[in-house]
Amino acid sequence: MPKRMKKKVVVNRYKCAYCGACISVCKYNANELVETFLLIYEDRCTGCGVCAKVCPMGALEVIKCTT
Repeated sequence: MPKRMKKKVVVNRYKCAYCGACISVCKYNANELVETFLLIYEDRCTGCGVCAKVCPMGALEVIKCTT
């Protein structure tokens, strides 16, 4: 049986400015800024990519992974 491909968002910590733009657009509350660390909760993230589109630094990337 072939494995399903799922999308998820990953953060490039070197590019992230911790501005919070991604947090304000996520309707699943999958992103959280803790001090100077952006957390993405994989159990909430659908991989829709809205956060990556609004990131002014290009720090977020949607990737495909097998489940």
